[in-house]
Amino acid sequence: MLTDRSRLFRRAAQPRLARLARALGRLQSTVTMMNTGAHPDDEQTGLLAWFSAGRGMRVVVACSTRGEGGQNALGPERGAALGLVRSREMEEAARAIDADVAWLGHGPVDPVHDFGFSKDGKDTLERWGRQRVIDRLVRAYREYRPDIVIPTFLDVPGQHGHHRAMTEAAEAALALAADPAYEMDGLAPWQVAKFYLPAWSGGGETYDDELPPPATTVMVHAPGTDPVTGMRYDQLGEVSRGYHASQGMGHWRALPRVQWPLHGAAPEDDVLDNLPATLAQLAAVAGAPDTLQTAAAQIDAARAAFPHEGPMIAALAAAHAALSVPLAPDFAAAHGHRITRKIAEVEAALALAAGVDATAWLQDPLVPGRSATLAVWVNPGAATVQGVGAEGIPQRGGAVEADGLHLITLAVPADQSPSSRYLPGWTRMGGNGILSASINLRVDSIAFTLPLDLEEEPLLQPAYSVTPSADAVLINLAQPQPVSFAVTGNAPDGGVAFGQIDGLNVAAADGKVTLTPGALGAGKLRLPISVAGQPGWQAKPISYAHIGRLTQVTPAGVDILALDLKMPEGRVGYVGGGADRVGLWLQRMGADVVDLDVAAFDLARANGFAGFDTIVVGIFTFGLRPDLADATADLREWVQAGGNLVTLYHRPWDNWKPDETTPARMVVDSPSLRWRVTRPNAPVTILEPDHDLLAGPNPITHADFDGWDKERGLYFLSSWDDVYQPLLAMSDPDEQPLLGSLVTGRVGEGRHTHCALVLHHQMDRLVPGAFRLMANLIQPA
Repeated sequence: MLTDRSRLFRRAAQPRLARLARALGRLQSTVTMMNTGAHPDDEQTGLLAWFSAGRGMRVVVACSTRGEGGQNALGPERGAALGLVRSREMEEAARAIDADVAWLGHGPVDPVHDFGFSKDGKDTLERWGRQRVIDRLVRAYREYRPDIVIPTFLDVPGQHGHHRAMTEAAEAALALAADPAYEMDGLAPWQVAKFYLPAWSGGGETYDDELPPPATTVMVHAPGTDPVTGMRYDQLGEVSRGYHASQGMGHWRALPRVQWPLHGAAPEDDVLDNLPATLAQLAAVAGAPDTLQTAAAQIDAARAAFPHEGPMIAALAAAHAALSVPLAPDFAAAHGHRITRKIAEVEAALALAAGVDATAWLQDPLVPGRSATLAVWVNPGAATVQGVGAEGIPQRGGAVEADGLHLITLAVPADQSPSSRYLPGWTRMGGNGILSASINLRVDSIAFTLPLDLEEEPLLQPAYSVTPSADAVLINLAQPQPVSFAVTGNAPDGGVAFGQIDGLNVAAADGKVTLTPGALGAGKLRLPISVAGQPGWQAKPISYAHIGRLTQVTPAGVDILALDLKMPEGRVGYVGGGADRVGLWLQRMGADVVDLDVAAFDLARANGFAGFDTIVVGIFTFGLRPDLADATADLREWVQAGGNLVTLYHRPWDNWKPDETTPARMVVDSPSLRWRVTRPNAPVTILEPDHDLLAGPNPITHADFDGWDKERGLYFLSSWDDVYQPLLAMSDPDEQPLLGSLVTGRVGEGRHTHCALVLHHQMDRLVPGAFRLMANLIQPA
């Protein structure tokens, strides 16, 4: 739970006047713009910050995936767990620029998911389902009714295939969304007024747009500073990007960007040209009620009165009354959504102007079939509280109130299955999650309901959960030994049972499970865990300061790989930065491995790395560990004296210095799209089958590259010193073979090998060839 200190700091960081100023800013515009992208962090946040904070527009980020196929610069989460992290990051990033999120993809089991890097938009749409993606965009257009749609990237060769797919689908969905004959769950057709492409290249260190951007037809200028934070709009955008911490985003820009070129159907002076951009302009539309001019004038008065509460309340109440009149049918069909949204925005501003202060939290976990208590504390200020309720979970009876604290008993349905959280959307206006609070208020003569998010996101927890200390284990058939792991949790005594596997004895006692191989054949297996006679659940906590606490709930069990694996002799030191689990897998493989954290690495370095035959450096680690980056000369000396150094893939910006980081020159080039193989089944040519690292102790054949997941590798070397030689060649379809995936060389008496194959990911997926190749790479020089 949140600590007292964290609650205090959070509240102090969200002063009421700042929130009120932002709420009043929303009232400037009646326009909605939608930014479409493929991954959390694709959004052009500086531009969106200007549209939202600078011009008061409603901004919606439509994102097709949860980023579950990407990398994690923060910690060990991969796949579904990373998707949870990046979903929350996207929502907090949206909060920073006062935007909404529309999720088009619903996690790794959904066809529309992040399956890893792609170079081909057509291939991406084939894997996602082209019509499925277009339909989801049609739904988003009809639900959110954007006036403006701007994809984040161009559909050009050299760009990420996911980006290309979303841009193609975003344009294809325009006509269908407006077509009355194209029915979709009763949603009324909607005509997007303007569709812009970025008139800038999306190339850089990662991508390489092979075609120039289209001509600029309108330039977006973002002058001045955000009145709430005092920051330039691009700097505010970087605050938003900073919430994408798992992707290393968020950079200080002393000279922020102040303009963005866009390409539309025709030249314009401003993106808002010919749109009903304000209530005053909307009042001039045929069929508009006469009271819209009054509402516009009262909103102007409320904004001018800031921060004086009395005049603000009076003006906002008058604006609310003027907006809440019956609309003519034709006007309501075309513009009723603008009025409905403006009423909700006025109510949010009215509550803040009146001094309403509220917070909500759960006193008990949400468990199917049990009751829980939702606590809602309200300081009404100048408002009157007329009731407090819960939304999303049924409540049992009314709220019990004392001194502003309202306690609501919830009845969690017994048939609600605990599962990981992939919600369809997130809104800046509150009411998010599977449970939220609602407060019925009266301010002046205006009665309304205020939605309220909980302090921490509510998650449905299983009644019982068990957590094995190992989610996957390796049984080495070449040296069959019992494998043990602990199982903890809150299961009833004697209520935990384990499945049976032929050729494997499963024994459990005192919270410890031991697997003893008998006549076990090679292959992948799963050991299910049941609790109280039902399939068990595992609840894995995830916690980061920038997104709060999460829980990944999955069926309980342990994956097993039985493999004939020959391990070399020698002592291995593993230097990691938290971005992979290679050190753990080396231990499970049976290597004599030492985790060289900062203290252990300093000690080993002081001793000249004596006693270590091999040192493995994990992915990104030169960028994550300053102590390692400062020790490259010492590592070079150790290699020259006979040490075996293995470096896993790094990005050019991971403090990688071609002439200093490794014992001899190695270049990790950019844009990285040119130096990666994205197809997991891409053909592999073994260039040097008799090389020591491929010949044994596990002979590497083409069969070792079967069954790979997501991709072959990335951030391949583009060039290297003559002391090195490449061992493999591979490429995506219709491309020239790349040689920089596995490069090795003798340096003095020792050896250095750089591996840009995604071995860490394949080991997590229990791909046999990854373990066999890793075992070979750690053999002493």
